[in-house]
Amino acid sequence: MMNSLINHHIKSANEIISLDKRKDTYWRVQARQEVSYEVILNRGLLEPMNSTLANTCGVSGVKKEQRLVVIDKVVFDLYHEKLNTYFSIWNITPIWKIISGNEVCKIMDQVISVVDAMIEAGLLRRTQAVIAIGGGVLLDIVGFAASLYRRGIPYIRIPTTLMGQIDAGIGIKTGINHEYHKNRLGTYFPPVAALIDPMFLKTVDERHITNGVAEIIKIALIKDYKLFQLLEQEVNKLDAHAFSSNNLRINEIFSRAISGMLEELEPNLWEATLERAVDYGHTFSPSLELRANPPLLHGEAVAIDMALSIGLALQRNLITVAEAERALNLIINVGLPITHINFTLDLIDTALNDSIKHRNGLQRVPLTARIGDVIFINDLTKNELSAALNYINFYENKLVQQYQVS
Repeated sequence: MMNSLINHHIKSANEIISLDKRKDTYWRVQARQEVSYEVILNRGLLEPMNSTLANTCGVSGVKKEQRLVVIDKVVFDLYHEKLNTYFSIWNITPIWKIISGNEVCKIMDQVISVVDAMIEAGLLRRTQAVIAIGGGVLLDIVGFAASLYRRGIPYIRIPTTLMGQIDAGIGIKTGINHEYHKNRLGTYFPPVAALIDPMFLKTVDERHITNGVAEIIKIALIKDYKLFQLLEQEVNKLDAHAFSSNNLRINEIFSRAISGMLEELEPNLWEATLERAVDYGHTFSPSLELRANPPLLHGEAVAIDMALSIGLALQRNLITVAEAERALNLIINVGLPITHINFTLDLIDTALNDSIKHRNGLQRVPLTARIGDVIFINDLTKNELSAALNYINFYENKLVQQYQVS
């Protein structure tokens, strides 16, 4: 809904004529746009009698409808039979657009290819929502394309990775990479709904499960100590089987992660406030992720950033040595890295300067203040960055030596 107010001084033809004699003319346009979308946790989304997806698409199954379905190639290979069965039962004719969901494909050319598919499908502007099925990269691409095509058409997100289900797929941001900059081009464009089905995770490889766990750890460190404790207790069970099964403790981890993320996003969807707790682990990681060789997944780069942030918090006495070691051990024990050969002081310093530009001239670096709380810092020095980097390198080397001895 758009409520607009236009203040002006034109009331008659005589006044219009008199405008030529005025030195200036002034109008103010004020508008507010309501944002409402659903995040629905629904197991068995593709079961034939499950009406959730059909209802979200606005179809009843009585008459034949067509929908553009943009899907990750890997996901299509795994699920096309179930999808075809579901669409057939609900009288939906899918128009398939199959693309790669790899990070290297998160570029403008891919966005344009999706826009071309929208044009070829001849979509109605308001009622034929595009269905996006895949990981965070694909959801970003489709969301960006949907925000551009006819200045905005509806789309539905169905994230199929853990990262997508607890982070990338439940907000309103879209984005693609440009040159050496992560998500440099993008928009804020909410989906009609994000449909979360943990059963997709049973076909996700363990590295990508661990990749998503990094963002769960982030939420735990900056706002949810109970979630941190649960992760510690279940650290050896955070795998594809556990997340896709109906395990009560894993379900609590899953729900707390989504709730925590949405609690942070909802009051600040357009990032009017640049001090964002969910930027924890995202100050230095964007630069590392695009430059890492060997390559890193997003959550792996975030984990390394979080490790450095733990070192910085320790130096400032925001956390104790015991808390720092608990946090680092959790990151390591789930199978995430805390260092990388390309994570040098020069890269860290460059990344901080880039973040300062993104955050409008201030560092606004979120650090843990006790596990489960956050504070923002604006006066980090290069010496502090160097000391924190030395700390995490030393900590990792110490663990390696202990492992070799044992």
